[in-house]
Amino acid sequence: MNLKNKLLLSGNEAVIYGALLAGADAFFGYPITPASEIAHAAAAKFPQLGRVFIQAESEIGAINMVMGAAAAGRRAITASSGLGISLKQEAVSYMAGSELPCVIVDIMRGGPGLGNIGPEQADYFQVVKGGGHGSYRCIILAPCSAQEMCDMAFEAFDLAEQYATPVYILTDGVIGQMIESVELPEPLPPRAIPDNALDIGKDRTNYFTSIYLEPDELEAHNVALQKKYSTIRLREERYEEYMLDDADIVYVAYGICGRLAKNAADQLRKYGVKIGVLRPKALFPFPTKILTELAKNAKLFISVELSCGQMIEDVKLAIQCSRRVELINRMGGNMLSVDEIVERTAKLL
Repeated sequence: MNLKNKLLLSGNEAVIYGALLAGADAFFGYPITPASEIAHAAAAKFPQLGRVFIQAESEIGAINMVMGAAAAGRRAITASSGLGISLKQEAVSYMAGSELPCVIVDIMRGGPGLGNIGPEQADYFQVVKGGGHGSYRCIILAPCSAQEMCDMAFEAFDLAEQYATPVYILTDGVIGQMIESVELPEPLPPRAIPDNALDIGKDRTNYFTSIYLEPDELEAHNVALQKKYSTIRLREERYEEYMLDDADIVYVAYGICGRLAKNAADQLRKYGVKIGVLRPKALFPFPTKILTELAKNAKLFISVELSCGQMIEDVKLAIQCSRRVELINRMGGNMLSVDEIVERTAKLL
């Protein structure tokens, strides 16, 4: 381990370090709590390295700048929270339809509406299920530590370019604000601008578009997109298993809830309860294959969430409702505690 590569960073700062080490060319954003440190870190670090930082006039302006940079073959990233992500959705749909790669960070806060600045996980439906118009999906990475914020940002651009799609890094305000030790990856070598990138200095030989006026053409485009999403489902499931070998009960939790669920499982194991944790590290594609396997032996699944119960729907779909599925949750910016998870689990049993 190279101690020179270790820093004490918040999750929000770590995501910028990961992006820069992956060769991010530009950050376009607009500050919003609890994601503002991402823009602050980008404002400090991107210009130092000769990269572009622009605080746009709005979230809508920022995401459209990302779209332009992506079309020009640059690695572009933006970040926001809740209502800011809502404002970006039209452009995200345009980018998915045009098959343009980018990275979007969502540090979830309480809602709906203005809500508050407390941590929540209620952007799940908006981000994981699409959010904008049309039949599109984005890859959704779900970090649960400052280290994973860095690592997933470092990896996200390669995924975005491999599948020509926007990639989200989706987590809650706790992970964004939490300060931890982070080991930085080695920087990637400089990359060549893709041949299909738009350049106003050259004759235009190609274009990016999401408009297909003929229904048959648009249908064919949609079919091709769905084939790509099927490939992503086959190749990119990501998860962490914790004490699942003999588990009769399975917590399913991501972000800060994944960490809390592991501590709750540790406590319950002391009382002889055979319980483990499946932590999705990607929410699209959802870890369906491993959940299907777990359902062969587990009798109860418990979705642990800071929402009304949004991920729980995907848990039920993954196991085809073959087992009992319950919810342990808080909302409105309130946090679950380990003791509360333990107590509520005991009541369910």
